[in-house]
Order: sequence, then structure tokens, then C-alpha cells
Amino acid sequence: MPTNPFSLEMPYRDLGRTGERVSAIGLGGFHLGKPDVSDSEAARIIHAAVERGINFLDNSWDYNDGESERRMGNAIQGIRDRVFVMTKFDGRTKASALQQLDDSLRRLKIDCIDLWQFHENNRLEDPDRFFAQDGAVEAVVAARQSGKIRYVGFTGHKDPVVHVRMLETADLRGFRFDTVQMPLNVMDAHFRSFEKHVLPLLVKKGIGVLGMKSMGDKQILKSKVVTPLECLCYALSLPTSVVITGIDSMMFLEQAFEAVQKYKSWTSSDIQALLARTRDAASNGEFEPFKTTEGFDATAFHPEWLGNQMVA
Repeated sequence: MPTNPFSLEMPYRDLGRTGERVSAIGLGGFHLGKPDVSDSEAARIIHAAVERGINFLDNSWDYNDGESERRMGNAIQGIRDRVFVMTKFDGRTKASALQQLDDSLRRLKIDCIDLWQFHENNRLEDPDRFFAQDGAVEAVVAARQSGKIRYVGFTGHKDPVVHVRMLETADLRGFRFDTVQMPLNVMDAHFRSFEKHVLPLLVKKGIGVLGMKSMGDKQILKSKVVTPLECLCYALSLPTSVVITGIDSMMFLEQAFEAVQKYKSWTSSDIQALLARTRDAASNGEFEPFKTTEGFDATAFHPEWLGNQMVA
């Protein structure tokens, strides 16, 4: 079971009812695999983050053709017991999901993934595919029985209705998710809001809340009405287990640590003022294109990732 010496710089939170304690900030894996980030710089960022108390590491089977997982796997050699490793899979069938699991384990150079998440729960039919006969849920059950994963969750960035449907379908099947990942940011509070429609359900059920897209992959910053630090502080002020943020430089790592100190002094009046300032910009989803376009839907462009039942 991974452990991490608690840092005075980094607050830690409960990961739902799992009994795990995770850093309030999670290190996003996508940015670490980008071509403009070197292997050595990615390793330096990971090591600095862990040394200062970040223990939650985010990744996905499809990030940068596997480069994000490979770099992370290389970097955590010797510090595996200090990190909580999460990665995601795209397969909608048992066979495709299990193949992706083996790929992730090989790249990450570990024998067990702490948290394995069903990626891009974006379509209304995704819950049906997850729970179908020979579907991904069978891969999850098999992986837990074999000791290849510890916890299971799902992610998605499109519409809170799809998340609610996944949770309802899980309840009907007697299945419990340990975590759910979703956009939580100042714009989301006003438009197709995961904060309003999904977050209360997760808190009630004791499911770990993984916030993402606090800056909407920089899209929210284009509104010119909110700063990066305000974006992070707002997300941290919500009842999240962890706020996952992309960090591809030491400067952005420093910004994350500044946010975990600054958000503690925010008052309800500060938050309401920020929401009032962002309301008009958020009203039509312009600065959350991951909700309104297919541009952020990796699985929409790669149906072959999902398994035979999705390939024409």
C-alpha cells in the first residue's frame, strides 16, 4: 500500500471511503508526455512534486501514444511506495480494456495500479457499454481479482447527465465506483454544471471526487476574467479529494503550491464575487469547448481504441 510522508506544504484529503489519503493537488500526466517536454524535465518535475508532498499521479493509456505513462514509469522507480498511481482505459469491451491494462502496467513498470478509471464517459450509451456482457465492467472485476488494480472509477468531460446516468446504472447493477473525475471550475458552475448536478451525489455516496480542467486546458483563461491562481483556488475550495492540474514546468509546480496555501484564506464572499465576475463569460459554454465540441474527445477520433463493438 503506497505511503507518503505528509508534507507541511501540501494538504491531504480522504479519497472517498477508500481509506486513502491523497494530496489536494494531483500531478496531471498528459502534459508530462508532450513533445516539448524532455524526458529529463518530466522526471525532474515528478521528483520535485513528490518531494514536496504531491502523492497523486494522473495518467491515461492513450496520453501521447503511451509516452506519458512511459515517462512516469521511469520516474517513479525507487519511489513507488510514495505515490498513488491512477491511469485510465478507453476499452469498452472486456478484451480491449484488459489489453490496455497490461500495456499500462508495462509502461508504468508496476504490478498494480492504485486507481483504474473508465475514460471519457461522454456518451449516453457509455454506461450501457460499460455494463454490457463482455463489457469493461468484466475487465474491472477480473483485474481486481487478479490484484492488478485496487480501486475503480470513471471520468468524463461532456455533460453531467451522462455522469448521473452512469451512477444510476451502477446502483441498479449493485456496482460501486470508488472515484469519479469531472470538470470542476468557475465556468462549470454556470453551464452544464458538474458541480451542481454530480458533486452533491458523490459527496452523499462517499465517492472520491477528482476535479479536472480547473483552467479548461487554458481555454478558461482566454476569457480574460479570471487568473490561473483563482482557477486553482476555486477548484480547491470545492469538496474534492484531489484537483488534477497539468504541470509541465517548475513554474507551474510552484503555482500549484501557491494555490494550496492561498485558497485556505478565501471566504464565501470571495467565492461569490468570483462567480459573479465569471457568470456572463460562462453563460454559453464558449470557454468550455470540451463540453460543446468534439475537439477534446480523443475516443471520438479513435474508435479502434474502444474495442470491436465500436468499430464499423
